[in-house]
Amino acid sequence: MPDFKYKAKNSAGKDVVGRMTANTKKDVLDRLAAQRLFPISVEDAHKNDVDVSKWFARKPPATAIAAFLTQLSELLENGVPVLTAFSALGKQTPHPRLREVVADIGEQVADGQSVDAAFASHSKVFDDLTISVIRAGSEGAFLEDALKRTSKFMEDQAEIRSKITGAMIYPTVLLTVGVLIVSVLLIAFVPKFEPMFQSLVDSGKDLPIATVWLLAFRDFCGKYGLYALGTMFVAFVFLRIQMKTKAGRRAMDRWKLRLPVLGPVAQGACVSKLCRVLGTLLQNGVPILRALEISSRSTGNALMQHAVEKAVDCVSAGEPLSKPLADSGLIPPQAMTMISIAEESNTLEKVLLNLSESLERDLAKKIDVMVRLLEPMMLLILAGAVFYIIIALLLPIFQMTESV
Repeated sequence: MPDFKYKAKNSAGKDVVGRMTANTKKDVLDRLAAQRLFPISVEDAHKNDVDVSKWFARKPPATAIAAFLTQLSELLENGVPVLTAFSALGKQTPHPRLREVVADIGEQVADGQSVDAAFASHSKVFDDLTISVIRAGSEGAFLEDALKRTSKFMEDQAEIRSKITGAMIYPTVLLTVGVLIVSVLLIAFVPKFEPMFQSLVDSGKDLPIATVWLLAFRDFCGKYGLYALGTMFVAFVFLRIQMKTKAGRRAMDRWKLRLPVLGPVAQGACVSKLCRVLGTLLQNGVPILRALEISSRSTGNALMQHAVEKAVDCVSAGEPLSKPLADSGLIPPQAMTMISIAEESNTLEKVLLNLSESLERDLAKKIDVMVRLLEPMMLLILAGAVFYIIIALLLPIFQMTESV
């Protein structure tokens, strides 16, 4: 059984501090009451102990969290008591980190803590969206439905990320293979031709310009390659540091949106996520101001976050939501028209969810086209680099043959 440390006051008003072994905090409180002590705080005695294993513990994947929420909603819908549901899922959940979290939530609920507060104590595992929807479901007595909707949202987001990751595997393999092939040619193949090139130069003839550029590039990589890699690493670290600042994030996100091909894809992704998150929160009874605050942090774009934060101020002042969103210029006009009409007809959450599905379908098509174009482009670049190296090596041989 776990140990608890407590602080209480006796009938004389003096502080009493001690430790007690019990199954739950509730047992400790009952024992303190039986001893005519008035508890001030009861905490796990090992709460502040350093657990090195938690430093390396990874956050459970979204699919595992979604599966847990679905199973929990099904158990509650079938009349299983809350404590029994958490006890069963705490033993059946396959992910070890999530299993510990579920067990701890069950213990907190057994100690008298509310379900939403128990979930909120694990904010590193459950995001603001999940916690807010569960809180709204608990307060509105539709917890099962809220859990199921949140699970569906997480599964949809995980499916989109999986499609993007899967689509980028082949181009990444092509890029890696291309870099390896070019590196092998420059390091192991080109040096074998250098004595012949030197003899050609010594005979008073000039090397072809393609060969000169190839040798210059190889010399540069040999002399300054490490410095170039070091500079790139420093630049990468600098950008990572700047990305943690508001100004840096805005500049980077503004640059992303202006890219020729990736810009529309990035814009569609952040708008669809805003509509999905905001619509899910409103559908589950979360107040609009709180829903906007959560949505602003879930867009993944600093410019969109700033626009939604301005919308919070406007809505709290009695202005319509569509006005600050339209002023940002980040949401397509057609989508903005639908949001404006939905706000007037009081069907905002339904329209937002439908709009998010439409934007996600359009986004999937754009990503598919982009990947289809990227694959032949990378093949052409790889073939062009290899062809250039071969031509640059063969041209001096042809020149020597003609002179003979």
